[in-house]
Amino acid sequence: MSSLVIAQIFNGLVLGMIYVLLAMGLTIVWGMMDIINFSHGLFYALGAYLAYTIATVTGNFWYCLLVVPVATAVIGILLEKGLLRHLYGENILYQILMTYGVAIAGRELIIMIYDPVGKRFDVPELLVGVVSVAGIYFPIYRVFVFFLTAVLTIGMWFFIEKTKYGSIIRAGTENLEMVNCLGINISRVFMLTFGLAMAVAGLSGVLAAPMRGIEPFMGDLILGICFATVIIGGMGSFMGAIIGGLIVGLSQSLITLILPSASIIIIFFVMATIILIKPRGLMGIRD
Repeated sequence: MSSLVIAQIFNGLVLGMIYVLLAMGLTIVWGMMDIINFSHGLFYALGAYLAYTIATVTGNFWYCLLVVPVATAVIGILLEKGLLRHLYGENILYQILMTYGVAIAGRELIIMIYDPVGKRFDVPELLVGVVSVAGIYFPIYRVFVFFLTAVLTIGMWFFIEKTKYGSIIRAGTENLEMVNCLGINISRVFMLTFGLAMAVAGLSGVLAAPMRGIEPFMGDLILGICFATVIIGGMGSFMGAIIGGLIVGLSQSLITLILPSASIIIIFFVMATIILIKPRGLMGIRD
């Protein structure tokens, strides 16, 4: 296997782990709260722009990793309490229209504040350069992103699978009526779940910004990829989100070696193929 292919596989894994973080938040909200959140991509873009602002003002990238997830979580909680909460139990089209409207309004607000021209987001000085492994060079920043996202994914898995709150989320994903019958404050669970999902989306934007740059429409493209990732892995499945993200990242990265212009098309081709074979996705637990 040539060094170029190995490097592309690594790049695909890094990209896939970004998709994993985004898909985890989307699948939790979709699976438990039964909300098809079209504003998920907005929080990814918002995370990138907030990081740009913080890094510009303070000159410190590391503050972004701490402040942005908290900020996007708070914004997400306000969105859930102020708008989405009033649509629970209503026709799902109302939720789609609401979140889609929020996404468009948020994107236009970003353009008003930052202008439509894309922004450059430099890699932090500590992570500039490459590291050599067996004669193959890997960017230090991408190595950092890979290990950080892996740690975050393991942490999310532990939280979902091994904690009391995580068990409530899993139970709600599989049978929301049962959770209601147990006397659990489902409104609070929904609020915190949505906030957690938006925190992860914002952090994904921070990590992706130095690799992919920042522009107002970045959330629109990532939203379609996120939905494809969740559908491939299976709605409501945490492991499905991980597998789906890695499949999408690797497919997108490897196809660029042959046909770079097909890097987006391949994602939806893979999604369509898997749906034909397994309509619920690879590990779906809900229709």
